[in-house]
Amino acid sequence: MKIKHSKFKNTGLIYELLVKQIAADTLSKNESAAVGILKKYFGGNTVIAKELKLYEYILKNNNLSEAKAETVISSITEISRKLNQKTLRESKYKLISEIKENYNIEDFFAISVRDYKPLAALYCLLEAQNNDTLVNPDFLVNNKFTVLEHLTSSQVDKDTVKDTLIEEYSKYDKDLRLLTYKILLEKFNNNYKTLLPEQKNILKEFITSVNSKTRLRTLVNEEVEKIRAEVNELASKIKDEVVQIKLQEVLKSIKTLKKTEKISDNHLINLMQYYDLVNEMRKL
Repeated sequence: MKIKHSKFKNTGLIYELLVKQIAADTLSKNESAAVGILKKYFGGNTVIAKELKLYEYILKNNNLSEAKAETVISSITEISRKLNQKTLRESKYKLISEIKENYNIEDFFAISVRDYKPLAALYCLLEAQNNDTLVNPDFLVNNKFTVLEHLTSSQVDKDTVKDTLIEEYSKYDKDLRLLTYKILLEKFNNNYKTLLPEQKNILKEFITSVNSKTRLRTLVNEEVEKIRAEVNELASKIKDEVVQIKLQEVLKSIKTLKKTEKISDNHLINLMQYYDLVNEMRKL
């Protein structure tokens, strides 16, 4: 038997998507239904909140030794078996129903999450551990291999992927990412009210980061081309030779992304700075 990954049942993934949705709603200055959903299902001592801690522990830890990573996985799967699976399934069904009531479900699940691969692998591992049916060993090894690579931040030899005895399970720190997003966006809206429309739009795209990397790359490249053209045009009107030379150097650094190039936060920072440059040049 091979278990398929389900976005609709992956607690870690759903939490990440809700946090990003809150960020997008806040940036658009819309009331966010995701806040209430997140508090209801992931707050307090709910069974979903308990399972979330297992996903969070994986995401928050890397650069571990392979032996410790093995222990972490064993501990997490052991704890998962102690959760009330029937209550967990019912809670997830209600959670998805509530998300559907407030958002377009296809758009919601189209948002990209950076650690999608280890989240999906952990989901499959936990499902296999809580399933009475015999699961294909290759399937278990491949998913465990993926989680191990994330935890160790290195290539793992599949031949060394073995189960180990359960050890002490570390305590969890309170998750602060939602608060971080909230503070960031409140400061963004309150202190940067004069932010250019282009900057707001590109920031929102990076926050929601649609699953199609091609679309995001295309958008970034389109903005880069517009910026290059405007900087070039504005530079031609500047008479100061020193400033001209500096602007020509800047133009050399404003480059479009290659098809194989991975989009990172640095690209967002560069774009925001280029927008500021254009805005200052317009005032000259």
